[in-house]
Amino acid sequence: MKTRSLLMLATTLTVAGQVQAADLTISCGAVGAELTLCKEGVARWEAQSGHSVEVVSTPNSATERLSLYQQILNARSGDIDVFQIDVVWPGMLAPHLIDLNEYLPKGTTDDFFEAIVDNNTVDGRLVAMPWFTDAGVLYYRKDLLEKYGLAVPTTWEQLTEEARTVQAGERQAGHKDFWGFVFQGRAYEGLTVDALEWIASYPDGGTIVNDAGDITVDNPQAAKALTLAASWIGDISPQGVLNYTEEESRGVFQSGNALFMRNWPYAWDLVQSEQSDIRDKVGVVALPAGGADGHSAAVLGGWNLAVSRYSEHPQMAADLVAFLTSPAEQKRRAIEGSYNPTLPALYKDKEVLAAVPFFGTLYTTFTSAIPRPSAVTGDKYPRVSNAFFNTVHEVLSGKIGAAQGLASLQSELERIKRRRW
Repeated sequence: MKTRSLLMLATTLTVAGQVQAADLTISCGAVGAELTLCKEGVARWEAQSGHSVEVVSTPNSATERLSLYQQILNARSGDIDVFQIDVVWPGMLAPHLIDLNEYLPKGTTDDFFEAIVDNNTVDGRLVAMPWFTDAGVLYYRKDLLEKYGLAVPTTWEQLTEEARTVQAGERQAGHKDFWGFVFQGRAYEGLTVDALEWIASYPDGGTIVNDAGDITVDNPQAAKALTLAASWIGDISPQGVLNYTEEESRGVFQSGNALFMRNWPYAWDLVQSEQSDIRDKVGVVALPAGGADGHSAAVLGGWNLAVSRYSEHPQMAADLVAFLTSPAEQKRRAIEGSYNPTLPALYKDKEVLAAVPFFGTLYTTFTSAIPRPSAVTGDKYPRVSNAFFNTVHEVLSGKIGAAQGLASLQSELERIKRRRW
């Protein structure tokens, strides 16, 4: 099994007569322990099947990864057989992917979360198998909340005040690099997720575009949410958070330099590792609500495995996908890397719950997560998300006020939509 980067592969697509030494090539993410777990799963399949697989690593930024995928697929290249695709991509990538129903045994998807299977089914074609699901959660330092006599925050306003209190206390005690809250603030898909969680947590804050296709982002509650978020920059969040993805956020939190962190469940295994400075000092809860009348709003994440229509070995590739998404493999990934299974039964598994206790306590958070408006906006979703995260980034950067930014965003989204999505 060999490993190389997707960026390297994308730059060599035009090399004539390029030959892959392996039978198959799979793209895997590299956030946290993701790449290691993928390699281990692939190695197990290689030992079982006798085939060889080349593992291609991808950029951590989902926005950059999608761009590279589209470059490869639009070239009708067969250099990658199996793609790890985001939960919001099946609709836009479907024309380039095989129907797995034609290659997998009947009933293969029966035990998976029905909503994710439906999400991966486009015009009756199963274009991807659910691999792991996700929803945003709040990580917090148990020891520090106890030290300052504070409760776990239930609203964003309470989080803000507690972050200020603990940050001031820790800095006064000599911890000059300590911050109250870190999150994903770079202008990329991760900021779309974080900001959607903020605005959707407020009553009538909306979800950018609703299920009927109406653009709902320009409203007072959404402006209130983004105004609060903008106040964090330079106060309880470092200026550098405007360039943070998941891993930069985790790095600050895991080194003991933050009280709160918004991230995905994958970070649990890493903050609890023997190398972590905060091992056994961390708790995980649902994200805060937007004010006393709001509610917790975690955005649905997760990744799936799809087979390229241009693969020379579609059946072999489908077999690899079936193995990597099997109950045994998903259980291993849950225990070793805290990746959320896409099989409901595993959330009752004693070994899984022993490794990741909040899989049980936050089960409803994962099963009722808010989807991004990718289904209703279709092929235009990348432009919708790009417009949204760029506007939010300008608000957070202090370049524009929330109300003004959302009004401009509303007009931009109307231009993108035109008569219909």
